[in-house]
Amino acid sequence: MNRVRAGAEPELRTESVRAFKSPTPARRVWLRFKQQRLGYWSLIVFLVAFAASLAGPLWCNDKPIVVRYEGHLYFPLFKDYPETAFGGDFPTPADYLDPYIRHRFDAPGNFAIYPPNPYYYDTLNYFAKVPNPAPPSRQNWLGTDESGRDLFARLLYGFRVSVEFALVLTFIGTLLGVLAGAVQGYFGGKVDIIGQRLIEIWSSLPELYLLIIFAAIFEPGFVLLIVLLSLFGWIGLSDYVRAEFLRNRNQDYVLAARAMGLSNWQIIWHHVLPNSLTPVITFLPFRMSGAILALTSLDFLGLGVPAPTPSLGELLAQGKRNLDAWWIALSTFGVLVATLLLLTFIGDALRNALDTRISDAMKAGGNQ
Repeated sequence: MNRVRAGAEPELRTESVRAFKSPTPARRVWLRFKQQRLGYWSLIVFLVAFAASLAGPLWCNDKPIVVRYEGHLYFPLFKDYPETAFGGDFPTPADYLDPYIRHRFDAPGNFAIYPPNPYYYDTLNYFAKVPNPAPPSRQNWLGTDESGRDLFARLLYGFRVSVEFALVLTFIGTLLGVLAGAVQGYFGGKVDIIGQRLIEIWSSLPELYLLIIFAAIFEPGFVLLIVLLSLFGWIGLSDYVRAEFLRNRNQDYVLAARAMGLSNWQIIWHHVLPNSLTPVITFLPFRMSGAILALTSLDFLGLGVPAPTPSLGELLAQGKRNLDAWWIALSTFGVLVATLLLLTFIGDALRNALDTRISDAMKAGGNQ
């Protein structure tokens, strides 16, 4: 019996060692991030809200999802039908808010399944009985704006436009900032000095004046704003990446990679960059917040996306023009503040997760 146990113990110990796998660095960061409850749940809420905005046409639209009329099925959400298809007199696209069309759908054997909020962001309800802007009601949950468009739909799609704009601008700015900072920090010397002087000259250009000039020459739009803001959005991040590369380029693992004959770009991509991404990842939520604020500010000044594109800044401008319609400014301000707070909480939690000193201190404080 003792022999069997003595022989079995090394085998069990070996199997337990094999079964235990050390988590990867990314896994450790994620586990530390989950410990930040406020940031973790802020990320969940933000992702759910963005997913809901992407699925907006399914539950915030002026077209029925499915219609059964005189024994035939129609899908207006995916295909336009003329008014004559539902007993109307004109071959124009059907207005599904028209009481006559709705009365036809209520006939025996017919039905129409509408989204929960039967308004799109640019829907004009010509059959409304209340002058615009209308206060919140059962028909318009958050009221209407000065043009009679549903405010809830405008906020939903405006939130989606803002987040999409922030994601694109953050991606481009991060890519350019990492590239510029990596080149300066890794090669140093004249490359660093010349690069810094060029960045100083470029950053001294008046960004707002350039936006005003280009807005006067070209029609403002999503692409134009992305291009203009991307020209300056990478400068701040490049300084942090440059500092990380200056610190890491003389580390032992870099010297060993050079001794092995790896090229500069192989060393940058496979060795220095992965160890220099902490400021890049930490600043991502804050860069998104800055992009959302930039788009909101430009739309508020009339230099942003053209009408009728939904915009939080344009709704804030409407709230300023219609102070008696309190629901416009209040609901828009609430959406904007909630979005920025969520991103701020996510950024703080991400910073704490990437900084092992803060995570260890919080863990030690929790055990006391």
